[in-house]
Amino acid sequence: MRILVLGAGGVGGYFGGRLVEKGEDVTFLVRPNRKKQLEEKGLVISSVHGDMIVQPKMITASENAGTFDLVLFSTKSYHLHDAIKDVKPFVGEHTVILPLLNGISHVTTLKEAFGDSNLIGGLCFIETTLNHDGEVVQTSKAARLVYGEFMNKDTDRIHKIKKAFSGTKADFVLSEQIERDMWHKFMFITVMSGVTSLMRAPIGPIRESEGGRTIIRQLFEECANIMHAHDAPINENIVDEHMKSIDALGYEMKSSMQRDMEKGSSIESDHLQGYLLKLAKAKHLSVQLLEIIYQNLKVYEKMHVENHF
Repeated sequence: MRILVLGAGGVGGYFGGRLVEKGEDVTFLVRPNRKKQLEEKGLVISSVHGDMIVQPKMITASENAGTFDLVLFSTKSYHLHDAIKDVKPFVGEHTVILPLLNGISHVTTLKEAFGDSNLIGGLCFIETTLNHDGEVVQTSKAARLVYGEFMNKDTDRIHKIKKAFSGTKADFVLSEQIERDMWHKFMFITVMSGVTSLMRAPIGPIRESEGGRTIIRQLFEECANIMHAHDAPINENIVDEHMKSIDALGYEMKSSMQRDMEKGSSIESDHLQGYLLKLAKAKHLSVQLLEIIYQNLKVYEKMHVENHF
């Protein structure tokens, strides 16, 4: 199976690197500067699950490499349209698109670009970043990629993907309810990124502050109410499940959005909190916490992204 990984950043670099380490046929689609960096230093992963360095196969968008069997979309939402344009020459009639983006609205965009039949569901849980040397640094035990066919279809292609994903140092999990899992992840990352970016702190201090867990739970309940109103396939007890997950997180755990804000980088406010807010307004729901969090993110974008403050 020929696998194309879009980008070699924290997410694509880690999971793609683990597949390379296993011996799978993986190629990274990267920018020219990133390609040069990887040619000089290799793909370096520093991880609690074991360090590694490999010299990966790479292409840029202008190169001709034929079509691939599987494409891992590991881009940020604000790069999605450019990424689709870059990937299209490498997608054939039977190429499978596996998105690892946060949120849910990108599913429609990808289906419009590549067709319903080419897309499967996916998500990941990982705390990772690129350091100043372009190395992938993965610092917590969570390193899980979840994937599956929509409607839990039993297909030959999903069995081939499962075989390719097996036997690595990362946790690749085939889901029988991938749409539900994606909505659950959407809720979790919306709350986790929302509270950590609002309070400028890792989850531990927020969780242990007076009233901290109450605010976290209230935000989960707002998100759950929105999703229930739109008939999203979420569990009835998902708020309790997510609160247990919040309590299990390491004290210093940060969201990727918070890390991006600390770097003065772009964030996914419209794709996460903004999209849920639109759904809430369509149903005339009161979501005061979500509105405050979204306002905080939009102020950040104005100061740090547009004006480079």
